[in-house]
Amino acid sequence: MLLRTLEKRLMPPDLRDAFEKARKPLGSLEYDRWGYHLPTSHVAAALTRPFYERYFRVESFGLENIPSRGRVLIVPNHSGYVPLDGSLIGYSMLTNPLGPRVPRAMVERFFPDIPYLGNFLNAIGAVVGEPHNCLDMLKQEEAVIIFPEGVRGTAKGFGKRYQLQRFGCGFMQIAIETNTPIIPVGVVGCEEALPMLGNLKGLAKRLGLPYVAVAPPFPLPVKVTLHYGEPLYFSGPIQCEDDLEIKVETVRNKIRQLIQQGLDQRGQGPTT
Repeated sequence: MLLRTLEKRLMPPDLRDAFEKARKPLGSLEYDRWGYHLPTSHVAAALTRPFYERYFRVESFGLENIPSRGRVLIVPNHSGYVPLDGSLIGYSMLTNPLGPRVPRAMVERFFPDIPYLGNFLNAIGAVVGEPHNCLDMLKQEEAVIIFPEGVRGTAKGFGKRYQLQRFGCGFMQIAIETNTPIIPVGVVGCEEALPMLGNLKGLAKRLGLPYVAVAPPFPLPVKVTLHYGEPLYFSGPIQCEDDLEIKVETVRNKIRQLIQQGLDQRGQGPTT
């Protein structure tokens, strides 16, 4: 009841129209098979808008590179000790004037174990980062956000900001198997909005978490830019692990270039 009331009060007509254009097949209770829930997503998007537009003053470049329909992998750099980057990318894609989409996001396996948070993330489109989940969604022509750095990206600390960490190769194998284009994304700003100054490793171990950040208790109002690159297409066969890593490195280098575009816009020199 409360959710429905919030939905009616908060949901502006343009966002409702964007959701309608990006409609997903849902069950009678407005859930889908992965836990996505339309009313919850409505409220989350409405609450994200002021942060996207005024607090972080997000600018998105290259939105024309995102296909308006069909399966696609969105592959950004990962930063910040909470998934702010995924939320901003999701809102950017939802409000894309060239073709709104409600993307999925693959999240770390420990998120579902956090009370309430796991269910909420499912309701707004996040799914545990298992390969079979990603394959299943791509077969349904979904847009799926994957962070190949995983927790290595969010736990690297402020001193290594914008330095890409090792990429997993699973996303590339999936892209080739499903003939799915990859859209690389360079995210600039989240490193400073959510600076991780340290890691309480002992406490993290007791809680069963990869890290407990020493950081500001809330995001700082830093301007964020999102640079979407042109689609990248890869094909097999993959003869060995080296073949896969070469293709992954192509994506990694493109993301590095997109990050640098964002840094150049604000007058910052190259990363190391």
